[in-house]
Amino acid sequence: MTTSATTTNSGTLRAGGSSKTITWQDPFASFEAGSKLSGLEYLRAVVDGTIPAPPIGQLMGFRLTAVEPGRAEFQITPDESVYNPIGVVHGGLVCTLLDSAAGCAVHSTLALGHGYTSIELKVNYLRAVHADGLGLRAIGTVRKNGSRVAFADAVVLNADDKEVATASSTLLVFPLPTK
Repeated sequence: MTTSATTTNSGTLRAGGSSKTITWQDPFASFEAGSKLSGLEYLRAVVDGTIPAPPIGQLMGFRLTAVEPGRAEFQITPDESVYNPIGVVHGGLVCTLLDSAAGCAVHSTLALGHGYTSIELKVNYLRAVHADGLGLRAIGTVRKNGSRVAFADAVVLNADDKEVATASSTLLVFPLPTK
């Protein structure tokens, strides 16, 4: 099942406004397919398009571009739709990139039948981000993996490879429920 939503900017910043259409695949079909794979196998299938990415990526405009054991990388080119009231990219987008990169880095180390969720995320914002047509990269790496708790770090880099934000994350690791 494919779902779509259209949002229209009715603001007065640009004559005629702007619009954005978001289309995503049924996430439950992706979760079902992923339940038969290790974390690394699942994430590699998302990268190569075999399994559709979770809808949050389409909504916010980022994508998983690379994964290896203990490391995940996302990319995005922000646009004006993610601006905050003072005319820069909202910190929530950057935070979501950091959380996704750290979480997927841990996910890449999990065996079949295991999941994770963030239980703490500490973010440091280092410089403002503008919708200037240049991309951002978010890279997550596992610091320590445990059977119940994992620790990961993430960084967002701008097109000049300057750090935009960093994060440290604590994640709960748990067995996924079986049907």
